[in-house]
Amino acid sequence: MDFNHLFEKYELLADRADRAFSRMGKEYGNRIKCEIHCSECCHAVFGLFIIEAAYLNQHFSQLHRKQRREVISRAKKSDKELSKIEERLNSYEDDPQMRLLGLSKERVRCPLLDQKDECLLYPSRPITCRVYGIPTAIHGKGHVCGKAAFKEGETYPAFDLDSIYRELYHLSKVLLVQAGGEEIERASLLISVSRAISTPVRDIMTGGDFDLREVD
Repeated sequence: MDFNHLFEKYELLADRADRAFSRMGKEYGNRIKCEIHCSECCHAVFGLFIIEAAYLNQHFSQLHRKQRREVISRAKKSDKELSKIEERLNSYEDDPQMRLLGLSKERVRCPLLDQKDECLLYPSRPITCRVYGIPTAIHGKGHVCGKAAFKEGETYPAFDLDSIYRELYHLSKVLLVQAGGEEIERASLLISVSRAISTPVRDIMTGGDFDLREVD
């Protein structure tokens, strides 16, 4: 399946995020604490839209076989931890705000983070990772990295993640249609990084089993 035309549109969204981060760096560089080998964002729990998962999966498949084996091994561990988190948060199933708050406090190491605390797919990293160190807005509420030095009570420009999410949803929907999928409601499905890199793209789009695959 060739989705390069959709991936190009996704890359425009990623570029928008990069440019927003760059602008914030020029204006509020002393507030942003991102630096090489800082892995704060690499332990956050968040989900990927299907278009993001497919994009990340494609780039993951281009890694060296040995690297992929190591990542899959770490992904299995991450997936077990995420399952435990899911069980803990089941009590908030009818309270999305509390569930979101609970997720924001959980920490799971991303399987793409190597032993040097470097991302193996940094150039292809998800949009959430690209804007983690600057203020963002979700459902009208501001969020920022815990290590950042943005002061509470002061006003700063915030990157609108809601608009990005809407476009990611749309691209995911188009991807499902073009892949021949009938369950386009899956466009709203959020997938962990561990599942995104470890599950064949067709299974993600068609609702197949999410078994972590072995790498030959």
